[in-house]
Amino acid sequence: MTQTEQTHPNMSHETARFNMIEQQIRTWEVLDPVVLALLDEVPRENFVTESQVGLAFADVELPIGYGQTMLSPKLEGRILQALAVKKTDKVLLIGTGSGYLTALLAKLTAHVHAVEINPALSILAGSRLLKQCIHNVTLHVGDASSGFANNAPYDVIVFTGSLQLRPIEAENMLNIGGRLFAVVGEMPIMQANLTQRISQQSFRQDTLFETCLPPLENAPQAAKFEF
Repeated sequence: MTQTEQTHPNMSHETARFNMIEQQIRTWEVLDPVVLALLDEVPRENFVTESQVGLAFADVELPIGYGQTMLSPKLEGRILQALAVKKTDKVLLIGTGSGYLTALLAKLTAHVHAVEINPALSILAGSRLLKQCIHNVTLHVGDASSGFANNAPYDVIVFTGSLQLRPIEAENMLNIGGRLFAVVGEMPIMQANLTQRISQQSFRQDTLFETCLPPLENAPQAAKFEF
């Protein structure tokens, strides 16, 4: 499927999902069998509006209303692979959005706290998760642009919008051994970073790849200098 191609009306969701995994996700170096099986299992088409089902498996950031977008399938695959989540992990997801990435994380972990700044999106995601019989998620409405202290510490933290600055406040909400995924930078150069908490004071930073994401709402801004 090309970037702008819609699912053909006669193509089954199973075929479209297979093509998505083989042509988009595997070719973007997502080879973890657990992640690939999960992407095959969770019905992405159930996390978009009826009018968008034809684009559910396309290599695009799908608009979901309120100025928000759904991450592309290949990026979601890379995030899951990089985080190497475990069944015992407690997760903070910043930006619930459509609920799809929430569902993927919930299937692999003990519990997900998903925070969404837009109440309507949170309600919609909640109804979708219930239809999939996913119950190990707590949905919060609020601004988690600097993290979400209410349920800290976490084993995994994921930002679904880009940040101008390294999220140091959120990093300090990680358990020892915890991992944080964030896309940091400004257009046209942003980097997907994985941070691991090594000890109370030390963190390891790895740059995974370059990509561009819409900015997270209310994210802290870099100081602007005027000359």
